[in-house]
Amino acid sequence: MRFPRVFLLSPARIGGPRSVMLMREQAEFDLAVRLRGGAATVAEIYSFISGLYFRGKQAYSEVFGAAPEGVSPAVVIVPGLGLVPPETILTLDQLRTVAKVPIEAGNEAFTGPFLRDAAQLHRCYGSSCQYILLGSIATDKYTRTLLDVFGEHLLFPQEFVGRGDMSRGGLMLRCVRSGEELSYVTVAGTVRRGTRPPKLNPLRKR
Repeated sequence: MRFPRVFLLSPARIGGPRSVMLMREQAEFDLAVRLRGGAATVAEIYSFISGLYFRGKQAYSEVFGAAPEGVSPAVVIVPGLGLVPPETILTLDQLRTVAKVPIEAGNEAFTGPFLRDAAQLHRCYGSSCQYILLGSIATDKYTRTLLDVFGEHLLFPQEFVGRGDMSRGGLMLRCVRSGEELSYVTVAGTVRRGTRPPKLNPLRKR
């Protein structure tokens, strides 16, 4: 039986060409139109902006999620908003506001809502649940706040060490296909930097 867990998904970086394309008022493709109309979800928006990495995180959390009853198997770290379920609607104005919030451990605009929602999760489920970060573990931009709340119950996939974003995304999609879950280790006291592992073999089309 799986230990109850909630996956914590890091956000996509807003400011690159795909986010600029999505937020253009003149854009006519489906997601851009739905974003302007208030009908696009956080998962859709971040999957478009981030591509492989966020798609991997979203698919992985859907397959291997084992959250307590009544809790989303995954929540997304959205700068300025806190921890929100992937199906949360995000408007264009909200996305523009999110884009202005620097993702820095010392930025109260980022850490305040983030800390508030993490603390709420901890108050509800405490040590009966694991919290697994699917995001950057080499810096403290997420881990500092999360460790303050979850302590030894904050984990991450050991296979992330040494990998870049694209490699992590590809690895998680491979796990979804194979049904083999990654191995989780505690963030506290664990080495989070390492040599880059060998490249993944190309995914074969089904």
